[in-house]
Amino acid sequence: MDTATVQLPDGRFEIGKTFTFEAGHRLPGLPPEHKCSRQHGHSYTVEVILTATTLQAPGFVTDFADLDPVKQFLDRTLDHHNLPDVLPIEPTSELLAQYLAGWFLQHVEPTIHGNLVAVRVRETGRSWAQFTVDRP
Repeated sequence: MDTATVQLPDGRFEIGKTFTFEAGHRLPGLPPEHKCSRQHGHSYTVEVILTATTLQAPGFVTDFADLDPVKQFLDRTLDHHNLPDVLPIEPTSELLAQYLAGWFLQHVEPTIHGNLVAVRVRETGRSWAQFTVDRP
């Protein structure tokens, strides 16, 4: 098989990187009988998804190491904290995904190649929420 004759299609490249942290929270906006209105914790997983139409040498959307500020922020600000004490939002997975997308757009995206597509937050292995960035 001659691999040199493969035509490369047009399209977009996407990458993702997953981070984890442990935190507690409660959702006081829920009725008192709802289990999530009581204090509890999760092993959170956060995934950032980036896209680009062109690649940086040697062929990256962005170097995965350039996403280290996300891990540093999660470790410093959220890990082993009670989320209502450290966040200006109700700590639902949906709002946490939106907040982290906003933080990424402000603090990381200006320094890297590639654009944020979405942030996905998992509280458990079976449930997730995603915030997708609207681009003009």
